[in-house]
Amino acid sequence: MEKVSDKEFVSYVVKSIVDHPNDVLIERTVDEMGVLITLQVNPKDMGYVIGKAGSTAKAIRTLLRIVGARNNARVNLKILEPEGGVAAEETTESATDISQAVDDLEI
Repeated sequence: MEKVSDKEFVSYVVKSIVDHPNDVLIERTVDEMGVLITLQVNPKDMGYVIGKAGSTAKAIRTLLRIVGARNNARVNLKILEPEGGVAAEETTESATDISQAVDDLEI
């Protein structure tokens, strides 16, 4: 079975669920903590990527962990909030990042 790169996986999944796939930007960086995939989408598509109560983002992160494990890497996903976001959305995004960091410590 062919190994799929983490960046290709995120690109495929996100572009499949958003209305503006040409606006999807994905950056991959590697440091001592592992791989960080940074995702930026059209502000109109944030709801599709985050999902109700963060369920879609959580599912993408879970699947991304599996892809990372197959490639012997720890992979994290950061979803960038669009410019002009609401403070409540910032709190939700920060809580999601903190939750992700705690989950990663338990691996």
